[in-house]
Amino acid sequence: MSQKGHKRRLRPSHKALAVVSALVLGGGGVVIVAQGASAGQDSRRAPVTATIDCPDVGDRLREVPDQARAEVDENLAELDSQVADAYGKLASGKARGEVLLGELKEQRTTTISGVSDAIGKSAARPEGLEELSACTMQQAPAADPADEPAAPDEAQDQPQNGAQSDAQGFAAKGGGTGSKAGGPARSDFVAIGTVKPNVRTPARRAGASTGSFAVQCGRNENRHLNPDNVIVAPGVSNGAHHMHDYVGNKVTDAFSTNNSLAAAGTTCTNGDQSTYYWPVLRLRDGRAEADAKAPGGGQDANVGTILRPKQVTIEFKGSAVSRVAAMPRFLRIITGDAKALTNGTANANASWSCTGFENRQLKDKYPICPKGSDVVRTFNFQSCWDGKNADSANHRTHVAFAGRDGSCPKGFKAIPQLVQRITYGVSPGARFAVDSFPEQLHKPVTDHGDFINVMSDGLMSNAVRCINGGRACR
Repeated sequence: MSQKGHKRRLRPSHKALAVVSALVLGGGGVVIVAQGASAGQDSRRAPVTATIDCPDVGDRLREVPDQARAEVDENLAELDSQVADAYGKLASGKARGEVLLGELKEQRTTTISGVSDAIGKSAARPEGLEELSACTMQQAPAADPADEPAAPDEAQDQPQNGAQSDAQGFAAKGGGTGSKAGGPARSDFVAIGTVKPNVRTPARRAGASTGSFAVQCGRNENRHLNPDNVIVAPGVSNGAHHMHDYVGNKVTDAFSTNNSLAAAGTTCTNGDQSTYYWPVLRLRDGRAEADAKAPGGGQDANVGTILRPKQVTIEFKGSAVSRVAAMPRFLRIITGDAKALTNGTANANASWSCTGFENRQLKDKYPICPKGSDVVRTFNFQSCWDGKNADSANHRTHVAFAGRDGSCPKGFKAIPQLVQRITYGVSPGARFAVDSFPEQLHKPVTDHGDFINVMSDGLMSNAVRCINGGRACR
């Protein structure tokens, strides 16, 4: 629950904040550079943006003693604050690129040393963290202002079915134009009818757990929305810098604890108090949402009408090769990577599709769905657990994905796999985007889902019995 007077500094939870900057890094304000124009290429090619890209120290941590956690978190928060301050100076023209990056490196060197010192008081001092102090400017494609929408009367003359007409409808509704909020680009969309079937599931072996356990938690009818992330940035308001939809646990925010979650009510009909959340999807319609001037909304370049899901399906499934074991209460899992544009796609995992076409899943594109088909987001969570930890220092290494054959890595055991499926009624060709950190440009590859298991032990045991027993329980 929100606590007034909390003393921790508000901090962005990413180490790279977007700015549009000259490639020579000499200018302080905001400029656009046409990629390839000076080489005699077509000046209509996509412009690029540059981000202040700093190595993610938190992601590199593998072991943090409990007694060091508070001090480590304080230093990680300070690293984020330093990048935020640097962004402010660059955007306002108060510092030149080279000078700013030099100052930032000095600040980070001191703070990263503080992280190592905190851990070293009660465990082996981590090696190599000091090498993460230097930041760079990284290029990234932005929305393409050269992509002009088709004339409305031309689009209206086209039939509203088939891949080609879907793409034309998208352009007619402004899907190809640039945005002051930074993305998405026209190239981030693809007509689902042009995508080949690509879904593969492992063959079931003898001993597979074939049942399922479904949970009905609604569509966030009570408008539980905030830009916090209690898993990655506990105790920090607006730690996500984008708005989240929540179902299940009714009190989840940055200041939630295991105790407060266990004492809270739930929107789930079976009493499941778990927390399920994901970034909102917005219609890029130019309208001012209630958070247009608020953190996580317009202040963080997330604009447009927040779309309420048409349907939210939460289901736990079994293993293709074995029985599943119960999840521990308060297990935390993040699937996908909110920073995949700058971090790379190694942890990207969310999938986009359309109803009627779900044998075709997209990781790095938004789907253009034909008339009568809904946009679908699917999150297949990690289904292997190390058997010991409810979380890990980087929030990833305590869980793992099953291999292509369905088996867990050595040292991990199969647990019920959470699968979230969220649909939205979106008009064919309408422009939409997922909320993201500003520097991530609302790219579809940055989509992600978060889960904290707060099921009672009895309810979790019931789920395991259903899954291992081959029954479909609701």
